[in-house]
Amino acid sequence: MFVRAGIVVSVALVLASFAVGVYMYPQVPDRMPSHWDASGQVDGYMPKLLDLFLMPFGSLVLLGLFLLIPRVDPLRKNIASFRGYFDGFVALFAFYLLFIQCLMVASALGYSFNIVQLLVPAAGALFIYLGVLLGKAKMNWFIGIRTPWTLSDERVWTETHRIGGKAVILTGLVTLLGVVFPEYALVLMFLPLILVTIYLTYYSYSLYKRLEAS
Repeated sequence: MFVRAGIVVSVALVLASFAVGVYMYPQVPDRMPSHWDASGQVDGYMPKLLDLFLMPFGSLVLLGLFLLIPRVDPLRKNIASFRGYFDGFVALFAFYLLFIQCLMVASALGYSFNIVQLLVPAAGALFIYLGVLLGKAKMNWFIGIRTPWTLSDERVWTETHRIGGKAVILTGLVTLLGVVFPEYALVLMFLPLILVTIYLTYYSYSLYKRLEAS
């Protein structure tokens, strides 16, 4: 039931995104803000048709991909064991894209805000949930920390994801500090993510070598 609920929520969010685009089309200017610099100031624009429907079509494509993965993965039985968490992530990601779309519309209508600071809590929540998902993920070909070593040994997969889940949750918590220190928001978001990626790649390699030698 939870799996089906996650899919229903994701579809509803994608439809809501299209509805926002259709409803707001007559109300926004012909050119809308589409890009912001690190300080949250608008530095790029695009035609409203593209701007309004970029996120909806992106959400639709990603939803189709996310729904396809559990069907085509040779290890789909493993995915079934954490499918509820995976569908929850899909729904959360669809909400994240809808949130970005709404911020773009609000900016086009003349509302003044720092978009970077507003996106920080959403990104932090996304990372935290991703960390939970990684901690639950069983070995498969598409979802998780996929290095040559995690995909070669289930023991390496399990241990790397146990550590990785906690590390990505910590990344999300550090990202949330960007609310308090908005001038460092992007650094607090991307630097921990890069460091965690490098560390987990090395960790999976070193663990594989230790297990191979034992």
